[in-house]
Amino acid sequence: MVCLPFTARVVEVIVSSTEWTQPGAHEVAAGVHRIPLPMPGDGLRAVNVYAIRNASAITLIDGGWALAESRERLAEALDGLGAGLDEVDRVLVTHVHRDHYTQAVALRAEIGCRVSLGAEEHPNLRCLTAPDSLPMGKQRAELAACGAEPVLRALNTELDQQAPLHEHHWQLPDEWLTGGDEVELADRTLRVVHTPGHTRGHVVFLDETSGLMFTGDHVLPSITPSVGLEQAPGELPLRDYLESLRAIRALPDARMLPAHGPVRDGVHSRVDELLTHHEDRLETMAATVAGGTSTAYETARALSWTRREHVLDELDPFNRTLAVLETSAHLELLVHRRRLNSRRHEGVLHYTAR
Repeated sequence: MVCLPFTARVVEVIVSSTEWTQPGAHEVAAGVHRIPLPMPGDGLRAVNVYAIRNASAITLIDGGWALAESRERLAEALDGLGAGLDEVDRVLVTHVHRDHYTQAVALRAEIGCRVSLGAEEHPNLRCLTAPDSLPMGKQRAELAACGAEPVLRALNTELDQQAPLHEHHWQLPDEWLTGGDEVELADRTLRVVHTPGHTRGHVVFLDETSGLMFTGDHVLPSITPSVGLEQAPGELPLRDYLESLRAIRALPDARMLPAHGPVRDGVHSRVDELLTHHEDRLETMAATVAGGTSTAYETARALSWTRREHVLDELDPFNRTLAVLETSAHLELLVHRRRLNSRRHEGVLHYTAR
């Protein structure tokens, strides 16, 4: 078994404005405050944790990344609300990536709060806690199957220079959440909606009465989340992601409270943009294969990446990895849709148009 914790990074990591990253507790609705916490060295710049007044306690949506600076920022923000860290009674985590989960576990060890997580993240946590886990082992194998040996060599070099992170924070939650569960707080009810794709156990929290949706990384205001970049992904993460977007589109529209980026009015309009983006990307990749590319690596090199239209080789090793694996996810969905054929030759997957 080979596994690694990942952040919620995306291929397109450039966010147009950094105003949303300013420290503090920013009110986004009555009794709800957005608290941006740092992600040093990460292109996403910050992760939003949401503090909800729950009678005499505080419930958090997501916990942040377990860093001393992040804990300090969270304590300062809560102090500005007249609360302390010890008043946090529960952390509802949207998914198991380290910028959402690890500080929740650290807070539990410090103050005794409860941690809740989507039940379908259990395979990922089993993988994370396996004694034979290898940093990005699955992704290294996937890069080889994509024919991306140059990217694999660069990634190996980068990973060999990094120290492992947060092994002691990969612990089981106190409670597993399933789609349809309701979390009863003092003055609101949060409905748990299972939204696999970014990770297999990702959930969002809908406060239908107040018209709020805590979307985690499932729906982000200006970037597209990676799909299946996890320890134990589902069979077709992109299919799952698109189906989850459609499921969100079928719910009542709500104000979007995302994990990265500013709050935005209207989840539905952003979902429509994301669905269009991926369908356009699928068409582009199908045409690229029809034009002569064979592997996911060749196809990724023929495309542009991020809003700045970078070519693959201009990206750093980690983002090159994301781009190749994102390409692979789209090509596999095209095979599932019977738009492409695939065959494996000497361990590498090759694609042809039907």
